[in-house]
Amino acid sequence: MSKTISNMRELNAALLSTMDGMVKSMADRVYKTLNHFLHQYYDSYEPKSYRRTYDFLYSAVKVKPKRVGNSVVASVYIDYESMNNYYQASGHDVASWANEGLHGGLNVGKGTPHVWDDTMKYTVDNGELLKLAVDYLRSKGFTVKS
Repeated sequence: MSKTISNMRELNAALLSTMDGMVKSMADRVYKTLNHFLHQYYDSYEPKSYRRTYDFLYSAVKVKPKRVGNSVVASVYIDYESMNNYYQASGHDVASWANEGLHGGLNVGKGTPHVWDDTMKYTVDNGELLKLAVDYLRSKGFTVKS
């Protein structure tokens, strides 16, 4: 079913409603991938000298899409400010070390993901989000040429 659009206001309204769903879908994918790497990070090391708080494991945040002008934006991030149970380290330190594949600032062996960089690698860098956006638009009846 086609829709007739007569002016820019109608075009903007038609696209924004589609963009809400598309951006939500993309944010969901990034959030899911981030949580995958957070779990993989925790699974890659079993501490022997401290008890885990799991603050970092549950630090991923997804903010639902909102309209900003003629755009739709969403955020996915690690809330390092909520992590305040670490001895002699800030939440920012912990998140930074995890992105370097370190536990407590130490290299404890192979198999530790670089949490944020790997999330970007497997969503943005590999074209996964672009493919998701194209598929979403096609599912809503848009013709998208690649």
